[in-house]
Amino acid sequence: MELELSAEAKDKRLNRMVAITVVVLSVWAGLCNIKDGNVVQAMEQAQSASVDRWNEYQATRTKLHIAAGDRALIATLGADPARTATALAALDHDIARYQAESPGLARAAKAQSAQYDALNIHDDQFDAADASLATAISIAAVAALSESTWVLATSWAFGLFGLFMGLCGFMGLPFHPDLLSTILG
Repeated sequence: MELELSAEAKDKRLNRMVAITVVVLSVWAGLCNIKDGNVVQAMEQAQSASVDRWNEYQATRTKLHIAAGDRALIATLGADPARTATALAALDHDIARYQAESPGLARAAKAQSAQYDALNIHDDQFDAADASLATAISIAAVAALSESTWVLATSWAFGLFGLFMGLCGFMGLPFHPDLLSTILG
């Protein structure tokens, strides 16, 4: 009878540890998922802004080339310098404006691309956290079924990595799981 109670107590203790593990990891996974969703939205905004800036840059450069071509055409074919002077002055003004705008638009587009890249590191961190936490929860379930503490310890190892990656994402730490991202990316 004592052996039965002892085995039953051990089983309950393992099940309690599995339950606590699953709760802690599930809550952390939920928090990381919310934050990851916000990071992905910010990445989408940065990507959209980058594309918009590059489109503006390209449009400005196109207008610059058209204005320069028009200026050359008017300067070459203009019979009356008095009549063409006004058109040439307006084109010179436009050309100067387009030349001044272009570098700023390129810088803005590159800044948005850099913002996207910086956010992508945190997205990868949350993705690694999510994968590790899901794996840890699954292994914890197997630990309960197999009644094995070493399987639960394996679950904890995956869970700790998931907790660490989530903390990196929340705190903006530069740790990046390059190998994992390369394999899964």
